[in-house]
Amino acid sequence: MTLIEARLAELLDDLELELSRQALWETAPPPPAALASPLPFCADTLRFTQWLQWVFIPRTRAVLEGAAALPSRSGIRPMAEEALTGCRWDTGPLIAILGAIDIAINLAPLPDDG
Repeated sequence: MTLIEARLAELLDDLELELSRQALWETAPPPPAALASPLPFCADTLRFTQWLQWVFIPRTRAVLEGAAALPSRSGIRPMAEEALTGCRWDTGPLIAILGAIDIAINLAPLPDDG
């Protein structure tokens, strides 16, 4: 695991902890149809925090375990800022973690086409 991948794994742990700290971590998954939405971030079927828990975190962990390459760019923080506007809880720590995830992914070297 590269340093960037190790950092990304730490940030995913931080993200899970922050979702738990804000009482947003859910124990029951949404219905499969909600996870199969064709829209980015499952915007029509999940709250943004649900998408983080049930889609983003598992898929990113799978990438880190070698299932696929990291994306070449990430811009999740702006989506978070938009999606979390008007929340009645302190979104600052969550947005900061997502910004750090963007930085880690954007710094990761592109895979060698060999």
